[in-house]
Amino acid sequence: MRRRDAIALISGAATWPLVVGAQPAPGLPRIGLLWALARPSRVVDAFRSALADLGYVDGRTAALESRFSGDRYDRLPALAAELVRLDVHVLVAAPAPALIAAKEASGTIPIVMIGVADPVGQGLVASLARPGGNVTGLSFTVGTETFGKSLELLKETVPGLRRVAVLVNPANPAQALVRQDLAVAAEWLGLQLYAVEASGPEDFEGAFAAMAREGAGAVVIVGDPAFEAHNPRLADLGIRYGLASMHQLRHRVEAGGLMSYGPDIVDLWHRAAPFVDKLLKGAKPSDLPIQQPTTFELVVNLKTAKALALTIPPALLARADAVIE
Repeated sequence: MRRRDAIALISGAATWPLVVGAQPAPGLPRIGLLWALARPSRVVDAFRSALADLGYVDGRTAALESRFSGDRYDRLPALAAELVRLDVHVLVAAPAPALIAAKEASGTIPIVMIGVADPVGQGLVASLARPGGNVTGLSFTVGTETFGKSLELLKETVPGLRRVAVLVNPANPAQALVRQDLAVAAEWLGLQLYAVEASGPEDFEGAFAAMAREGAGAVVIVGDPAFEAHNPRLADLGIRYGLASMHQLRHRVEAGGLMSYGPDIVDLWHRAAPFVDKLLKGAKPSDLPIQQPTTFELVVNLKTAKALALTIPPALLARADAVIE
């Protein structure tokens, strides 16, 4: 069985301020980072490291201006405008709400997106091969089959599973398309999908109670910045209401969720650095094809499975990249 050491995606280090950095040093390439979360994490460290490998060392050979919205979407437009006023040469934005804010703030500064689900379906780029405009970068999924695999894994794990809930944030425009992909995949697998909306933690209890009333046996919790600080609570609610939870990123399983299946997000952030390099050297974003994930991870939490009285099939465990015991 392949077991990789569990690493937390969201760092437990001391909280960083929402605005990082002072005035950019004159003459250095200026890279703006706009992220819809409260603080940097290991993925940002991975991005900085990948930039350094290409010769862009923050404070020495480049200036990295970082802005974090604190999981509040309403802060993103002002933060994006601030980065534009700093005259950054390239903007890096993640996830979709940050990309939308960056795109609205400037139609000329090259933008590298990271981990945005279905950018073509959201109208953010013209196509994957020829994105057009000022946006390029990396998408989060490779299409409906990504979500189909998540539902397939739940069906393999939960005996007699027929009805699956999906928890989404209606304020995140990307999640409407995720719901559509899940609905298509559910139909393929003979599952009924039941969508429940939650804008924030005040809605969680009622959402899970509604799932239970509707007879759901499992829940897909679609990742969202507004949910990020509450991963342990979401995991606990899943256990309390007897719902096997599926996530897209491993750190949510480390917080107590049952399973995750999705891209290696650290790999995506590593792969964003070459985009920045090419753009700083004069490439046009419209000519750089959107790249899709190439590495996917399956992570299983056996402690949570035990709490749910579920036995994870041996064949599924054998395929797992990490098992939390």
